[in-house]
Amino acid sequence: MTEPDHRQVGRDSLFMMADLRLDGQDGDYRVRVRNLSAGGMMAEGSVRVANGMRVDIRLRHVGWVAGTVAWIQDSRFGIAFVEPIDPKLVREPVQGQSADDYAPRYVRPPLAPPESKPLRKL
Repeated sequence: MTEPDHRQVGRDSLFMMADLRLDGQDGDYRVRVRNLSAGGMMAEGSVRVANGMRVDIRLRHVGWVAGTVAWIQDSRFGIAFVEPIDPKLVREPVQGQSADDYAPRYVRPPLAPPESKPLRKL
């Protein structure tokens, strides 16, 4: 597949956290997963990566996945997986929770009911 063809592979936009390990370095970094496909993902975080760097990313319900940094733009970077994954597994609810248990990230407070005042004559 050529590069433009490869970019047409379906990606799921999402927002979740994942752990990232850099090859040859100790410790894990927390990154935000912005989109995900069977062949790769876009991550965002303050970790310094370089094109071609080998990384491992721990995705919910999938575990550690080996990959390579494919591109970098500011604090976002793309990871191409060594082996394809099933992105639907990552979206499944955490055990013990159903999809209905998830609360929205931001909730707008309810509006106060309008006060009952007599109308003014203009």
